[in-house]
Amino acid sequence: MTNPTAAMLVIGDEILSGRTRDANMHYLAGEAIKHGIRMAEVRIVPDRQDRIVAALNALRTDYDIVFTSGGIGPTHDDITADAVAAAFGVGIDVREDARALLAEYCARMGRDLNEARLRMARIPDGATLIANPISAAPGFVIGNVHVMAGVPSVFQAMVASVLPTLAGGHPLMSQTLCVERPEGDIAGELRGLAARFNDLSIGSYPFSRDGVYGTNIVIRGSDGARIDAAMAELCDLFPEAMA
Repeated sequence: MTNPTAAMLVIGDEILSGRTRDANMHYLAGEAIKHGIRMAEVRIVPDRQDRIVAALNALRTDYDIVFTSGGIGPTHDDITADAVAAAFGVGIDVREDARALLAEYCARMGRDLNEARLRMARIPDGATLIANPISAAPGFVIGNVHVMAGVPSVFQAMVASVLPTLAGGHPLMSQTLCVERPEGDIAGELRGLAARFNDLSIGSYPFSRDGVYGTNIVIRGSDGARIDAAMAELCDLFPEAMA
């Protein structure tokens, strides 16, 4: 079974300005790996329709699955739904099932279903809804694109709803070895190991702690036996290392 590939499109000026730290990418990558989906690319774009459309069209062509976060709220700069409709060349309007979800939520919370909140019921033609158990305003799926909220709690709830509907692959596993030597000292050995185990991902991540330079070597893949074999060779190369 081939593991499907995925990309994420993070939308919002607040991310690019540094006012908001994005937590959704980290969460999605961890959950996707458990489901056997390989996150291959993440892009961040501003609240500009042309940039969203261009990025979305590129990603949905290159990858099996695309996830978006941000820009589906009630304010004027929440333009993701319109941009997705433009990318797919379809219409967009308030949809009755989405309106009903918001109406029930607003009645329960004692809020008005005003014009601003109705913006969150605007859904591109042909899309299916993604449930939002936190605040009712739905995300949606069109083609291979899954459009979700930027608020982390809502995003996580939508991910929990979406992932079981997707065809995954073998769960991806990893093992890590900590070597107290800088990357430059071990690059040659790692190059040889990567060539012998080219079906695995072997990455090196340098660190400095208390004046000691070292490298965390991470071996990833879907075949546990191959990972074990590569880790055994790695330990033989660096017997002083700490697993």
